[in-house]
Amino acid sequence: MTKSLPRSNDKQGFLSIILHAHLPYVRHPEHDSFFEENWLFEAMTECYLPLIGVLDRLHSDNVDYRLTLSLSPTLMTMLRDELLQTRYLKYLHSRLELAEKEIIRTRKQPEYQKLARLYRRFFLNALNTYQEQYQGDLLAAFKKHQATGKLELITTAATHGFLPLLNVSETAVRNQVNTGIATFKANFGHAPSGFWLPECGYYPGLETVLADAGIEYFFVDTHGVTGASQQPWNGVYAPIDCGNGVAAFARDPESSQQVWSAKEGYPGDFNYREYYSDIGFELDADYIAPYILDRKTRINTGIKYHRVTGDNGAKEIYNPRKALAKAYEHAQDFIDKRQHQIDRLGATMDRPPPIIIAPYDAELFGHWWFEGTHWLECVLRLASENSHGVQLAGCGDYLKQQPSPQVATPAASTWGDQGYSSYWINEANDWIYPLLHKAEQEMEKLARDVRGLALTPLQTRALNQAARSVLLAQASDWPFILKSGTTIDYANKRVTDHLARFNYLHDSIRKNRINERYLTALEIMDNIFPDIDFRDYNPPSAGVSPKPGRFNVR
Repeated sequence: MTKSLPRSNDKQGFLSIILHAHLPYVRHPEHDSFFEENWLFEAMTECYLPLIGVLDRLHSDNVDYRLTLSLSPTLMTMLRDELLQTRYLKYLHSRLELAEKEIIRTRKQPEYQKLARLYRRFFLNALNTYQEQYQGDLLAAFKKHQATGKLELITTAATHGFLPLLNVSETAVRNQVNTGIATFKANFGHAPSGFWLPECGYYPGLETVLADAGIEYFFVDTHGVTGASQQPWNGVYAPIDCGNGVAAFARDPESSQQVWSAKEGYPGDFNYREYYSDIGFELDADYIAPYILDRKTRINTGIKYHRVTGDNGAKEIYNPRKALAKAYEHAQDFIDKRQHQIDRLGATMDRPPPIIIAPYDAELFGHWWFEGTHWLECVLRLASENSHGVQLAGCGDYLKQQPSPQVATPAASTWGDQGYSSYWINEANDWIYPLLHKAEQEMEKLARDVRGLALTPLQTRALNQAARSVLLAQASDWPFILKSGTTIDYANKRVTDHLARFNYLHDSIRKNRINERYLTALEIMDNIFPDIDFRDYNPPSAGVSPKPGRFNVR
């Protein structure tokens, strides 16, 4: 639904907040429980469910907000996976049980017991929202708010593949983009108008792939527009047309710094909850054993009793009331600074009115920054008030109602460290890419060689599973983890496992010796993209099909 933007004399400028929600595909039915699945459960509890709560309250209060949310295909798939839904309920119940135990344990520590009771209410609210209000379907919640026209939903590449480094093969890039859009359409019934480039990774020519996929706009980092082929008339405060009708919006550095900066950003305030202080690491091992990994490996439980305080000395106890008051204060500061920014821009920009692009990882809000969802709600409420000269806007609506943008080609760029690709290709992870490129080439050749042949259902299944394995191996999360040095062993294993699965399937198909039992096991483990078609690796324009008998498939 397109919402009308105000006339330029009603408001002085626009603010577009974009949240990008993404997690790698982490699902392990071969194990009873798996540590990395907690990444999803923690994000659901601390970010996605609280965000839905924000949207529900705004809707109930008839607040005229605008917000854009990018949902990655891997996240969408996990949120609707029955196994993960069942495991999430078990996770929530275990957290409730731990909160109850904490209320008893802290009975002689009233300040701590207050927090234990807060966590019990928090987990109970999550359970009620998840199970009773939305019957375990969080995508239905987002779809409900999208229908109001106030929430704009977009998506990203299939497995969040880092497109500039996959561009050795245009087919690889196209399949990441097209499979991502197809997954969005399968879940929401329509194609998105916008597209989040993984890690905001852009290279000249990518706009052609996006245009062919029906995308109207995407996002780049600041220098993607400031370094464009033509000097931008309005800096990063208006989109540019890439020359084919696809618009590029650039991140505003000022609004980003206020939230992201480790030194100046709001989340570092001493009053906010300390993410790294968790009872999973602090309490007696025997007591906490039922709530950690395999009863012995300490992990986050989500129950945290301390505030940031500072770099030195013991952390002081967390005070939720002070933290929420600080979040409102920071929201007011954020809006005030956007107003001052728009006032400055108004002196140099008449048409179009400036639009400030503020993109963030969704998981920052609530998960890393516990009070972040409250801050976001306050920002959306404040910006909707007539007393402010800041008007919230979606990029799709902005494009429909503003003059044609300046034509220019953005510069190659990402929002990663140093602004280019160094975080995704370096001494820690550069070994991945020759293997990825080889698998992609072999997948394309395989699809080309079987083109025109009568394939059995088993062969088709194997070819589709091989295509899934390629996409899963291409996820940008694995080189990112290898560089950041967190769960290195897991990232290594994910890359090598998916490539090994592809190689096995490739050889089995070539030799026409497909083990159906093993294929079924792979389909159960990697059950993403149910409508994938391996033929997309050799589209009709790719060339002439081979003569019958050239390939050993019966």
